[in-house]
Amino acid sequence: MDSVFHRRSIRKYKAMPVEREKIIRILQAAMAAPSACNQQAWRFYVVTEPEKKKALAGVSHFSAFAEAAPVLIVPVFRNDSQLPEFAPIDLSAAVENMLIETDALGLGGVWLGVYPRQERAEKIREILELPENETPFAMVAIGYPAEVKGPSGRWHEEWVTFVE
Repeated sequence: MDSVFHRRSIRKYKAMPVEREKIIRILQAAMAAPSACNQQAWRFYVVTEPEKKKALAGVSHFSAFAEAAPVLIVPVFRNDSQLPEFAPIDLSAAVENMLIETDALGLGGVWLGVYPRQERAEKIREILELPENETPFAMVAIGYPAEVKGPSGRWHEEWVTFVE
């Protein structure tokens, strides 16, 4: 559980490649997430090619730093799944699992929002030449952290109501 509380959004990375074994472990964590009717409508594109990373970093002004990340993972959901309306919710759980495992492996990462912004999704679709039945959900930048952040302090007791 330490990674749940330790994990922070990391946007600065050392110029070090991430080992394939760690990338696989992060993807295993993603696929361990729950999904509606166990549909597992997700697919994951792992991008390390510099020109593709540069193009993906240009999808939004919020993602410009991602070009320097050693790895960009682009989770997508299948529109032809059993319950496509739940696929974005399923991918939210998958991406959170990815980020927790990223931290547990001594890496840093950040979730870059794509869905439901259609203009971002279309740019990614073109860059990665995705099939029409796949919708880009997010980008996750991953690498060895070149910055240290303290705890976030996000607990707000006043936001909790016990109904007993």
